[in-house]
Amino acid sequence: MRGRVARKALVGVIALAFLSSPVMAQKKYDTGASDTEIKIGQTMPYSGPASAFAMIGRIQAAYFNMLNKERGGIGGRKITFISLDDAYSPPKTVEQTRKLVEDDEVFAIASSLGSPTNLAISKYLNAKKVPQILVMAGTTKLDDPVNLPWTTTFYSSAIVEARIYADYLLRSKPDAKIAVIFQDDDFGRNYLSGLKTAFGSKGTMIVAQAPYNITDPTIDSQMVSLKSSGADVLFVAATPKFAAQAIRKAHELAWNPLKIVVTASSQLETVLKPAGLDASRDLLTSQWIKQSDDPAWHDDPAMREFHAFFKQWVPGADPNYGSATYAYSTAQMIEEVLRRCGDELTRPNLMKHATSIKDFQLPLFLPGVKVNVSPTSRIGWRQARLFKFDGSNWLPISDVITVHENDTKM
Repeated sequence: MRGRVARKALVGVIALAFLSSPVMAQKKYDTGASDTEIKIGQTMPYSGPASAFAMIGRIQAAYFNMLNKERGGIGGRKITFISLDDAYSPPKTVEQTRKLVEDDEVFAIASSLGSPTNLAISKYLNAKKVPQILVMAGTTKLDDPVNLPWTTTFYSSAIVEARIYADYLLRSKPDAKIAVIFQDDDFGRNYLSGLKTAFGSKGTMIVAQAPYNITDPTIDSQMVSLKSSGADVLFVAATPKFAAQAIRKAHELAWNPLKIVVTASSQLETVLKPAGLDASRDLLTSQWIKQSDDPAWHDDPAMREFHAFFKQWVPGADPNYGSATYAYSTAQMIEEVLRRCGDELTRPNLMKHATSIKDFQLPLFLPGVKVNVSPTSRIGWRQARLFKFDGSNWLPISDVITVHENDTKM
């Protein structure tokens, strides 16, 4: 009798231990997540002056459609991806984001595009404790874990990129006279500030600067003024439409400085072809991701997979669109962070995993360019290679350059 009681007690202990084990841990959900669905919101400029980036949202939507239909979503949950047009207008971004949070009740805002637009919604989302993760913005103002603990970016910040160019100029052209054309918002101003910080006591190398507004029809007058400065380097901190104008106008003026264009506006289809391939020859930029039309990656397995995805899920679109591999990689990064959450789909747990990414190599990132997002640094990565345009293709002219975390603050 005593033996039977002991055996029953032992079975009870084993059963209790099994029920309390991690395997049987209860699922946890916040608004926007359930056994069957995870709702993710985003704003994107499908119209307006930055609509050249609209394809990013379309590619990401196609990726999640593929994920749902071919792979059963994430953990058996369908991804409902709601991407709304904000026309790259901060007031419209606020309106659309409120709709996503309060009407659509999304779990998180992920990979919305633009520095001024994301800044406009950051305080609102942080006050609501709604994750604003992997946003496509280069401003360091979003790298603020103290005041914006619910925000992370997925871009190499303007400060990082500007420092890479500044270091190159200090080494190769230390007597340069630099003219800067920049967008007069947080997107462009951060590049200008980043250059000045990186040059330090050599800041006098910048001999002229000209802002423009994103609603301006042209920047012709600014370009004429910059040429008159006698600068032999032109730094273009502009979105695609205006970057193309700057490159073309310099060519029309027979002004042949060394031209540097920021990564976001180095696309062949939306910038270099409209500017003119001859006008774009010898242009410099930095890159951190493989380009789909680069012959160097023709036999790369990850690139082959990307092209197969594009053919099936984004029919009729051009896989050589400059930001296509970035859009695809950002969607993969959203997927990765959500998978790490497991069955604990709460907003705090999402932020825990979104700020615990260490040396993660995405398939389409250049080898050695790794994603690192931590509780103290919300910048996606701090590495890139320099490239020069030969009239047909971008060719690498450096190895991977790393900017240290201490050099990413203003």
